[in-house]
Amino acid sequence: MEIIWLLIKASRRNIIVAILVGLSSGACSARLIALINSALLEDSPRRLLMPFIALAILIGGSSSLSAFLLVDLAQDSVYRLRLQLSRRILSAPLQQLEQLGPSQLMATLTKDVQAISDTVFSIPFLCVDIAVLAGCLIYLSTLSGWAFLLIVTFLITAVILVQLLANYAYHYLSLARKAVDQLFQHFRGITDGTKELKLHAIRRELFFEKDLTLSAATSRDYTKTALKLAAIANNSGQFLFFILIGLLLFWAPQTIPNIQPVLPAYILTMTFVLGPIESIIQRIPNLANANVSIRKVNAMGLQLSERAEFPTTVITPVNHWKTLSLQNVIHTYTTESSEQPFTLGPIDLTVQSGELVFIVGGNGSGKSTLAKIITALYSPESGELRLDEQPITENNREQYRQLFSAVFSDFYLFDRLVSTEMLSLDQQAKSYLTALQLDGKVSVKDGQLSTTALSQGQRKRIALLAAYLEDRPIYLFDEWAADQDPMFREIFYTQLLPQLIQRGKTIFAISHDDHYFHLADRIIKLNYGQIESDSAPQPK
Repeated sequence: MEIIWLLIKASRRNIIVAILVGLSSGACSARLIALINSALLEDSPRRLLMPFIALAILIGGSSSLSAFLLVDLAQDSVYRLRLQLSRRILSAPLQQLEQLGPSQLMATLTKDVQAISDTVFSIPFLCVDIAVLAGCLIYLSTLSGWAFLLIVTFLITAVILVQLLANYAYHYLSLARKAVDQLFQHFRGITDGTKELKLHAIRRELFFEKDLTLSAATSRDYTKTALKLAAIANNSGQFLFFILIGLLLFWAPQTIPNIQPVLPAYILTMTFVLGPIESIIQRIPNLANANVSIRKVNAMGLQLSERAEFPTTVITPVNHWKTLSLQNVIHTYTTESSEQPFTLGPIDLTVQSGELVFIVGGNGSGKSTLAKIITALYSPESGELRLDEQPITENNREQYRQLFSAVFSDFYLFDRLVSTEMLSLDQQAKSYLTALQLDGKVSVKDGQLSTTALSQGQRKRIALLAAYLEDRPIYLFDEWAADQDPMFREIFYTQLLPQLIQRGKTIFAISHDDHYFHLADRIIKLNYGQIESDSAPQPK
């Protein structure tokens, strides 16, 4: 099963040690049962007291040691899984992540990994139960071969029946897991679309009744069916166990020769292993659920790793360059919400170091897509992105990206700042906070922002501060001034951008503020994915 392979791949040596210790616990349990049977037949069982105590201590110690080893192993495995999956997501192409969507990614990182973690925690105890069961069966095989054959045949039949029910449960758990992706999407509708839902009662009710309720009900129904099948499997296992005891009591004495003397030992031993058997059966649904999650995680992990973009090492960017060019670049993509694919290009564009370039155009003209091509977040389907006539390929794309600091329209604000001068970061940040009139709201200590719970305009100013501290050669601002008041909009265009240009930076600014277009070195206007014009601005 996938959950077992997860542990084996994590540390083969540790799991072998844990299993051997668990098996010794099972063997000691079987020996203890044999000792109890002998004591029942003894006229003076006191001589067996010390062996009884020793075995009891040994069983407790070995079981605990096996559990401790496997708990460490299990949690280390989940730890690695979380980091590996996060690393693969970070290294996956942006377009692929956008296609998967945040709902599916979050469902995998939260629900799937948590399901694996919960089940992995129970694996140590499952191993001990299996070891106890195996040890007791070995002990029974020494008492009567025919009775042992009866028990093994019966147990195999019971396992097959229970497994059939478990397979059906597994099927419905898989369907329930698929429904969870849709449910997480609707949960994001609640958190991200709260304002819109509060302002529109009809939309809110339709969303609740038609979307959220349906996906929640689908997940609920599949899960209920799976758990009911698991309950039937659990109860049937217990029922079959009592049938086995009945066979030993009422059928075996008349059928199997010489079983009567060892029958009490069989009954006592089978009663003893009832607990481990029930524990194993009860864990089957959790194992099935974990296997569904592992397959989901593995499928996503393999899918992501197939197109991984960059190594895990930090790459030093090229700080000095002269020209950045796009040569016959074409990029096409289709979204679920659009019937026709959108095509950007063919684009031919050359930008000189130190230029202030405004990218303008109507909504849907391709401005943000062009920005993602320029920053190499998107790879063009055809054509080339070049830096000083050097093509940007899979081998140097990550290095090229380190040229850029960007504030996108849908930016994410981290609470940790990064600077090329980490020793003076706090002092630099303080001066920028004062200039951006945020020193009364935010402070910085050891590179950590005291808060990011600010208005959208203030958050964008913090994002601008972060970009300043990064001190990259090229800056990209996607509608940065859209959420600013007139005063800060004026400061951004007439003071901040010119200051960056004076420091030798190159700036791409996506903007609708035609009042400030005259400040640019050139204006690139897009229309339906094509460059409509590329010219110097008209004097104001």
